[in-house]
Amino acid sequence: MKKIAIVDREVCVACGVCRKACPKGAMEIWRGCYAQADPVSCVGCGLCAKNCPTDCIRIQERGEGK
Repeated sequence: MKKIAIVDREVCVACGVCRKACPKGAMEIWRGCYAQADPVSCVGCGLCAKNCPTDCIRIQERGEGK
């Protein structure tokens, strides 16, 4: 099953590190408040989560938690 990056918006500080780490350009900073993954572009590789200084990104199976 495919994976996707999920951001904890309460913890994210919108620093942009995940955006720079993403090889697909799937991470974006939403209105300067928090990061989020574009569901079309994100391949769930986990580089954003590994580089996040606040540890607010996790990788999960698509559709999990719905």
